[in-house]
Amino acid sequence: MRRVSRSTWDSLAVPRRCVCGNPIRLNDLLSSSFSTSSSSSSSSSLPSSVSTSSPSRPSSIPTIRSPSSLRPRASRPFSTSSPLAVIPSLLPTQSAKLAALHGRLGLPNKYPLATLGRALIDPTAEPEHHLNNDGLSNLGNVLLGYYASEYLMVQYPRLPYEILKTAMNGYIGPNALAAVGTEWGVEAAFAPGATVDPGLLQFNRVAPGTPLYKIQGGVGFNIPRKRNKMVPNFENNPSVDAELAAETPEMKAAREAQRPGQDATTLQLAMSSFVRAAVAGVYLHNGGLSATKEFVHAHVLSRKLDVDKLFQFEQPTRELSRLCVREGFQQPIARLEKETGRYSRHAVFIVGVYSGEEKLGEGQGSSLPEAKIKAAISALKGWYLYSPVSGVDLPSKTDENPLAKFMPAVIDVGDVVS
Repeated sequence: MRRVSRSTWDSLAVPRRCVCGNPIRLNDLLSSSFSTSSSSSSSSSLPSSVSTSSPSRPSSIPTIRSPSSLRPRASRPFSTSSPLAVIPSLLPTQSAKLAALHGRLGLPNKYPLATLGRALIDPTAEPEHHLNNDGLSNLGNVLLGYYASEYLMVQYPRLPYEILKTAMNGYIGPNALAAVGTEWGVEAAFAPGATVDPGLLQFNRVAPGTPLYKIQGGVGFNIPRKRNKMVPNFENNPSVDAELAAETPEMKAAREAQRPGQDATTLQLAMSSFVRAAVAGVYLHNGGLSATKEFVHAHVLSRKLDVDKLFQFEQPTRELSRLCVREGFQQPIARLEKETGRYSRHAVFIVGVYSGEEKLGEGQGSSLPEAKIKAAISALKGWYLYSPVSGVDLPSKTDENPLAKFMPAVIDVGDVVS
């Protein structure tokens, strides 16, 4: 039998693993490397006592295939010839990366690897909706919004609406979910393809230098929209003024002609889409809302978010005065409590804000106006960041058992209009 060296093995222009996931055996490679066209020379070298007609091959030896049949096919990931185009469960079960991710997330056995593998396929890599994570991502987005909003509204019932939206973005926004996916150990493939490991995130990457407004989910599609108009609101938006001012006429024409549903995305958006799809898989396979709630609180809402750093007041003293009027408190009065180095270069003033005999807040600064403003900000944060000590349940407690004992949460009257 003729031996094949390592260099000959590496020089064979065939994949080590077939697109269907089955490993290519050495006999196939040997059969394809030695063409049957040299059969005449081989037969002449045989002894005359040996017949040129070889006996029938045993059933254990695979059938000889031509090199053309071993080339990678231009097929989509998880594509199949069945009429329903169901994702096969054979290919995901052969991926060690996918099984390791399944174990790191603590998913039960009834969460199939095929669903987790589908969650790793972005719509930019596979346009067929029954093969990508588009539907799972939409369902996961609804579930994440439900649990994050109820958690924040029960934990901080007096948060202004804008701060509530910012806090939700800090928990379930693209940046936060992309960080969650990275901490899970998810790796991205360089480019999607039929031979990519199912345990890698597959998506079409955005070309370097592409403006953000040309990316689905980027600046152009994330900004506030006009009321009753499903078009991006580029006018009077400071977040995109600088980018719009620097665009060329060609860039402007491309922006005006763009439509949602681009064929490329960023790693951050693709990773966040996978996390949403993974949450949807927990809901579909792990028993409904109770398992999903536990998963979301364990992986998403357990992260630390400094809500007090999200506030930015324009006129804190005026807003505090309006708050006292609305709640029936006495008008706030600033009082100097302590000071040191008034006539030095490093003076420190400590000012307290009082409503009657009740101290609302305290602040310090290098000047009296600065200390007064910080004291008003401290008083406003103390009001908005009120949180019940105990005895309040989340509304989702009654999802599985409507007759469960439930303690309703506090409902505030709304934002302070200054």
